This record gives sequence, C-alpha cells and structure tokens, in this order.
Amino acid sequence: MSNQLDQQCVNTIRFLAVDMVQKADSGHPGMPLGAAPIAYVLWTRFLKYNPRNPDWVDRDRFVFSAGHGSALLYSLLYLSGYALSLDDIGQFRQWGSKTPGHPERGYTHGVEVTTGPLGQGMANAVGMAIGEAQLAARYNRSGHALIDHHTYALVSDGDLMEGVGAEAASLAGHLKLGKLTCLYDDNHVTLSAGTDITFTEDRAARFRAYGWNTIRVENGNDLTAIETALAQTRAETRRPSLILVRTHIGYGSPEQDSYKAHGSPLGVDDVRKTKEKLNWPTEPEFLVPDPALAHFREALDRGAKSEAHWNDRLAAYTTAFPDLASELKSRLRDELPAGWNTDIPVFPTDARGIATREASGKVMNAIAAKLPALTGGSADLDPSTKTALKGFGDFNPPVTAGKDTEGSEGGGWSYAGRNLHFGVREHAMGAIVNGLAAHGGAIPYGATFLIFSDYMRPPIRLAALSHLHVIHVFTHDSIALGEDGPTHQPVEQLANLRAIPNLTLLRPGDANETAVAWQIALETKGRPVLLVLTRQAVPTLDRSRYASAQGVRHGAYVLKEAVNGRPQLILIASGSEVGLILAAAECLHHEGIAVRCVSMPSWDLFDALPKADRDAVLPPSVRARLAVEAGATQGWHRYVGDAGDVIGVDRFGASAPGETVLREYGFTIENVCARAKALLS
Repeated sequence: MSNQLDQQCVNTIRFLAVDMVQKADSGHPGMPLGAAPIAYVLWTRFLKYNPRNPDWVDRDRFVFSAGHGSALLYSLLYLSGYALSLDDIGQFRQWGSKTPGHPERGYTHGVEVTTGPLGQGMANAVGMAIGEAQLAARYNRSGHALIDHHTYALVSDGDLMEGVGAEAASLAGHLKLGKLTCLYDDNHVTLSAGTDITFTEDRAARFRAYGWNTIRVENGNDLTAIETALAQTRAETRRPSLILVRTHIGYGSPEQDSYKAHGSPLGVDDVRKTKEKLNWPTEPEFLVPDPALAHFREALDRGAKSEAHWNDRLAAYTTAFPDLASELKSRLRDELPAGWNTDIPVFPTDARGIATREASGKVMNAIAAKLPALTGGSADLDPSTKTALKGFGDFNPPVTAGKDTEGSEGGGWSYAGRNLHFGVREHAMGAIVNGLAAHGGAIPYGATFLIFSDYMRPPIRLAALSHLHVIHVFTHDSIALGEDGPTHQPVEQLANLRAIPNLTLLRPGDANETAVAWQIALETKGRPVLLVLTRQAVPTLDRSRYASAQGVRHGAYVLKEAVNGRPQLILIASGSEVGLILAAAECLHHEGIAVRCVSMPSWDLFDALPKADRDAVLPPSVRARLAVEAGATQGWHRYVGDAGDVIGVDRFGASAPGETVLREYGFTIENVCARAKALLS
C-alpha cells in the first residue's frame, strides 16, 4: 500500500473526529489527532472483527479505555462499515444520537464496554482476556481452536494513573495473559497540564515489574514501527503487552502538545489551520475521500470471510464434540441449562439457624455443577464470604508455558479453573467481572465485605449503566459484625447502592430466602444483582407457619399475617432483622395488637410491582408502620409514610461483640415493641 493512501486514511480518522467535536462545540479533539495512527494500524492490519456482526463470538475485543476520545472510535466504526452513518457522526453528543459523549455499550454497534471513568476500560480488558482464556481452556481441543482471539485496549496517561488500572495490571501480569495488549497513547499531557507535574515515573519499568512485556515506539506517526510492535505482541504468549507509543496531543494543531487541546473544540480558525498544516482540504466538513473509504471498507469482506471460516470450524467442532458444542452455544446465548436449579437445597427449620453467607455458599455449590458459566471469586476473602466453588479449580496460568489441560476444572492451576483470585483488589475485581460479562459466555461474580463496596461503586454503577449481568456477594452486612468496629461495619452502604438505577439489591432474611435470592440473581438479565448477607447466624424460619420464601421474588411479601387478617400495625424488615420483627410481633400479639410482618429483601423488585400488588402488602389504610434495618434509615420513609417510624443506624458503629452492639443500638425486641406501640398511641 502507498504511503500516500496510508496518510490519507489516518487523516480521514483525524478530521472526522475534529469536525465532530467542532460541530458539537463539545468534546476532545486532542487524542484523536495524536492517536489516529495507532488506531489505523490496529484496525486495518491486526484486529479481527466483522462489522456486519459486531457480536461475533471469536472477534478480537477492542476496548477504548480513554473514552473521552470517543470521536476517534466513532470515526473507526463508521469508516469500517459498522451500523453507524455519516449523519450519526454529524450528531455527535446530541440528544438521541448514536454517538454519545463517551462510548456506551449497547447503544452504539461495535462499542464493547462503556468507558470514560479512566482505568475502568483497562480493567475491563483484563476481564475480557480472562474470559477468552477460560473459554479456550474449557472448550478448545487439539485441532479445534474454536476460541482464539485477542484483547486490545487503547489507554491514556489517566488510565495508568488511576488505581484501578494499577490493580488490574498487576493481576494481569500474574495471570500471564499473553493475549492482552494495551496501546498506551503516551502524549505527556493530561487535562490540566503536562505530565511532568504529576506523572514522571518510569511506566515501562513499572509494567515490567508487574510481569508485562513492554515495547516503545518513539514516533507515534511511524506506522511501520507501530505495526512491528503489534506483531511482536502476537509472538508473546506468556505476558500481557504494553506498547508505549510517543504521540503528540492535538497533532498538527496550533495547540499541539498543550493541555488546551485535550477537552475543548479547536475553534473554527484552528480547525482550518490544522487542516492546512496536515494538507487536508478545509471544506467540506466530514470529508471522506473515496480511496480511504474503500480501503477501510475492506474490513467488511475480510470480516465476513473470517467469520465464515470460523463457522466452518464450529460445524466441525459440533460434529466432533456435540455435547461440548451444545454447552458452549448455550453459554454464549446466556441461557440457563435445563435443570440448573434442581439441586438447590431447602433448609430445615432451625431456631438458631445459619448465617446467610453460609447458606449462600451451599446454594452456589449446588448450582455450580449444573451451571458451568458460573465463575468468579473474592478479593482475598473466600473463607469469609463462602464463595469458593469446590472442586472446580483455580483460574491461574498453567505450569507449562502455553499449555493447558483440555477442559480441566479440577485441582491445580489451569485457565479452565472457575475460581478467580483477585487478591486485595476490590476496585479491579468490580471492573474485571464487568469485562467478563461483556465478553460473553460467563455469569461472573465477585465477593467482599459490604463495607468494601465503597471501593467498587464505580464499576457497579457502570455495570448498571451498561446492562451487564454480574453478581456481587457482599457479606458482613451490618453493625452485627461486632468487634472489628466502625471501620468495617457498614451503615450507609445499603442506601448508597439502592440509589443506583437499573440494579437489583437483595438482602435475604434467612437461608431459604437466600436460596431464592440466588435464583433471582441468576435469572436476572441486563442488570447487576447484589446479594447482601450476614456474618452471624439467623433463624431458619418455619415455612409451615410463615409464607413461602418464594415471596422474595416480589421484593416484599406478607411473611406473617395478623391473626384476624386486619392489622393495626405493620412491621417491615430485611435481612437479619426479619427474625427480630417476628419475635416482636409475638409479644405484641400477646398484648392484643394485630400485627402484620413484611419481609422486604428488595426495594427495586417491590417498586416494580403494580400499585395494587404493592398496596396488598402495605395497605394505605394501615398507617402505623415500623421499618427495622441495621443500616441507614434514608429511603425507608417512602414505605412507612408520615405516620410511620424507622429503627436504623444513622451514626457509625462501635467495637464490641455483635450482640452487644445490636442491643446498644436498639435492635431488641423490647425497643421494637416500644417504638411500635408509640405509633398506635
């Protein structure tokens, strides 16, 4: 190919992006001007994709981690033939357009993950590389390499600065994810200044210390050097790769190498000067020369042939390994296999009971044997969160370089292992499970203490925004944790997490509610599900006396009706406080007070019910309502009304045995009864 056509293609990417930002009068032109050569080489010479089928299973994944430069990604998608028109390009950052300010998964064809908060996309890419390695280890067979693709991420200085990027990079190096490559747009400039005021460490040395292969490209406009570096990463099978490409933000513009090129339109005059500097016509805007478009659109034929060849391999694989093929196809369609829930335990009545974290572990392991897509782990807390899948091996690099035990999930280290060990890296764990879900073929989970959900809120929010099916298991859910004290006792976390749209939070009240909660978590599509569980034992309720735990599916249900069916008072609780309100109701009954007890493990599921169904649980005519939950009271007043009350925790916890802390904070039968009777006086 001629150097002239190469340069025309690179400049086409650049000036589509510049014109997008200028027309919108909003956006980030600097990165597209500097990083366009990197993207051009990757997308035309290495990346495996089919624009007509953006969801093709064996495509390479491209994560645009530096999401502020989204105009660059949209240029690539349009030019390569994805379902994005030039009109869409012209509607950049406008209401209802397919080209929002930062890339959003599920909104624009070809966008793999939602990015913008820096570091998240880089960690998502680690999750995608784990997903590829795990599926390949389980399903590939000699002569049948059905899962065989790479993950690429375009990252910025900010991605490398953020802690989540560092956490994920450390884990990726340990896991020896050789099919992961990060292309670092090393332009020496951030939003407010040059990196010399905040970021002068040797980035290559840091990543080598993580166990990465590092390659420098000194001239970001040298297409041959970029191509050579990418070819070298393909030959590296035991280390992820970081290619440090020295670029120039705002390349060719009057603001080149200045932070002023980062996040503001260049302006009409500077757009003209930039085009003149790079020998590009100043008119019309959104110019796409025919030779450049024809070259980019070769991706359509190339992608169709790649997928057709893969389909032939899939057919041969299906003939040779029909059971494995059926299982894999089911996983890729995000289906739950027949009979997946037949072995879920039913827990016998037990006044002492068990912790809901213990019940959760038993349920998970009963399901795991019939649900191979279930995979995940904890932030170094398996013994405490009870989330290890027993007998399904650990995901870790095989001992022999480049080898794996075909389909092995058993003991030892293997990429087929289903237990992921994230280390003490909660933030990265959240982002990595998002990447696993976005990759496809897995129902991933992460686990830690509820208090440490604070470290994970950004990826949880992005999972909700991206409609990703991930599960988080949060244990040690209240001040009942006890002696570890207020640093480890969650108070405001439930209210914080419940505030996130498109998220289901379940705080089950006993072992059987926990079993139903897990079923809901696995059946739910298009949103994250959070399971909030106790450290301490709670009674396993006698379901012959109380309503079925299937009521959890409604979010809230009448657990125990008033004796005459006409309640004077409604007690509402979630989690460990359900047993408390039942005990209090017995005392109130002996005093002649008719009490209805409502278990409310999930606000969002309850709120989704028709009003008539909600009113059947919480009748408007019964205004005396008391909610009891060992967390912040914020939000509960919507359910108890202006005539009701809430027993909760609106201050930090304290270090003492859990029973003592609960008593001192008013979680006693006597206090519940007193507060309830006060509502009736």
